[in-house]
Amino acid sequence: MEYQAQAGQLASPKAISSKSNTRRRRVSDALWGYVFILPQFVGLLVFAFIPLVAVFYLSMVSWDGLGSIQFVGFKNFIDQFTSDDLHIALTNTFIYTIISVPGGIIVSLLLALGVNRVRGKDIYRLLYFMPQVTSPVAIAVIWLWLLNNDFGLINVLLKSWFHIQGPGWLTDDHLVIPSIAIVSIWASVGFNMIIFLAGLQGIPDTYAEAARIDGANRFQLFWRVTLPLLSPTLFFATVIAIIGSFQVFDLIYVLTAGGPGKDSYVMVYHLYHLAFEQFTFGPASAAAVILFGLILIFTLIQFTLQRYWVHYES
Repeated sequence: MEYQAQAGQLASPKAISSKSNTRRRRVSDALWGYVFILPQFVGLLVFAFIPLVAVFYLSMVSWDGLGSIQFVGFKNFIDQFTSDDLHIALTNTFIYTIISVPGGIIVSLLLALGVNRVRGKDIYRLLYFMPQVTSPVAIAVIWLWLLNNDFGLINVLLKSWFHIQGPGWLTDDHLVIPSIAIVSIWASVGFNMIIFLAGLQGIPDTYAEAARIDGANRFQLFWRVTLPLLSPTLFFATVIAIIGSFQVFDLIYVLTAGGPGKDSYVMVYHLYHLAFEQFTFGPASAAAVILFGLILIFTLIQFTLQRYWVHYES
């Protein structure tokens, strides 16, 4: 009898109506969720997935953008792997990455550590973040004047203050990549500083207090406490910085156009040269696929190293 009474309660019209309303509410919430993500999904589909598939297709064909399309298989990849221009672009890109990524991370981290200790953090955040919201072309034009050999402000100050003849920052084959890397570090330091500052403010003060009680000095506190707790933030900033360094173009285009000679000829400028100067979209797409593969490999390596590091720390 008790079981039948419970079954009757479960099968009552009110219980059935409540379940039906709950189900309709869940369906309605799911539909609204799909409505809200639809614009982003369409944008991702149109501007990311479809172009990605198109690049893989174009890398297998010979096409100048107007004439007939001819399928050539892996010929574009073979030509690119044996191309001197690609080798030069890869070498310059790696050199730029080696200079800009560690330099940018170190400078940003030092700034974040300094800003985290002073009052008025919001003002410093705004000041350091301003280059990030400025057009890269505008930044490049300003630095093009600053680094000019003859009338650039930097060389003028070196000559008037220290009686030193400034070098050709953008014309010397040994200085052009480091000079562009310095401009890139200056332009991106605000973004990384904000990321590191958020990570530092997320570390509880109790860890530092306990380390000080144990007699740790400032260097030990940073090396043993702050840096390990900041490792997820450091990993994120490093991944983003490496991806950005492989995709540098706007600064190169405005400052040097790949020169002098081809001393600042990087991968994305190589794609631009093939696609929009020579109108050889097949080789340009093959070079883009190669760049995509390199970025993917380096990103996977970083994720693998991060997992090993977390496992070792634990």
